[in-house]
Amino acid sequence: MNIVVLAGGISTERDVSLTSGQNVVNALRKTGNNAVLLDVYLGYDHDDWRDFFSQSTDALSAVSGIGTDDPSIDAVKAARGAAADGFFGPNVLNICRMADFTFLALHGEDGENGKVQACFDLLGIQYTGTGCLGSAIAMNKYKSKQIMQANGITNADYIVLRKGVNEAERFPVPCVIKPSSGGSSVGVSIVTDEADYDRAVAAAFKYEDEVVVEQYIKGREFSIGILGDRVLPPIEIIPKEGFYDYANKYQPGMTEEICPAVLTEAQTKAGQEAAMAVFKALGLEVYGRVDFILNEEDGLFYALEANSLPGMTGMSLLPQEAAAIGIGYEALCAEIIALSAQKYQ
Repeated sequence: MNIVVLAGGISTERDVSLTSGQNVVNALRKTGNNAVLLDVYLGYDHDDWRDFFSQSTDALSAVSGIGTDDPSIDAVKAARGAAADGFFGPNVLNICRMADFTFLALHGEDGENGKVQACFDLLGIQYTGTGCLGSAIAMNKYKSKQIMQANGITNADYIVLRKGVNEAERFPVPCVIKPSSGGSSVGVSIVTDEADYDRAVAAAFKYEDEVVVEQYIKGREFSIGILGDRVLPPIEIIPKEGFYDYANKYQPGMTEEICPAVLTEAQTKAGQEAAMAVFKALGLEVYGRVDFILNEEDGLFYALEANSLPGMTGMSLLPQEAAAIGIGYEALCAEIIALSAQKYQ
């Protein structure tokens, strides 16, 4: 198949997306597909775009890995020059319509919030993962929490702050402050001292105008993936310092990850059932990942958030969970496409 692996963009998770995309391209090529990485924002500004899949075109050389901080989006926008308006780069939609399938390796903002999915639905472009509605719900932590609570899924108490409306409202510390629709823990702070509250709120507001402040739950952190109708083994996340922030997620040696996690059979079952409940309640499809804290006080799994397009980097959690039940990286990519294709049959 001719497969576009769509990555990059202008979210704070751009570098993560490009690295995920590179890995997916390599895997799909090994299984006989003609897969090419395409930056959704920079696009392919050439007159011969109709020959895209027969060219030696390859954006892999532009992938430089993931740094300790989120990338400069201003620099990315400058790289597109005078044609910087709009999210889709030159010929992106044309090439995706020409492809047999589009593998979404996008992370953050427009890539995961349902806008790209809605556009593709209107244009008849077949793509991997959840559709526009589930993507939009999962990306917004406030709406996700509302729906989880309405469905009886345990999660932390919270308030929502909106810039210019109630941004000075207080919430008891310790608490966690995060942008409502961000990812990769960018802009997230754990506040244990009242004196740090305003600084943390301001840091979150740098990324968007809606911020979630939620109760800090002390306990062990886990992530549990879904692949089709299967719940994958829980993986425990143990940062060596601090919390599971951007640097600890993507820099080698910063975090210990144990999969399958050391849990009792009853705990594993409870976590997996909670993950599937979140997956269904938020309207997710094909695959996803749900993050939890196992509260050390009451022994319950508290749902933090769901990820509709989990990372596919060498350090990402979903591939590790799949590998724990014998699904290697190449097989995982193939299964994501196969399960996604079922939506269109």
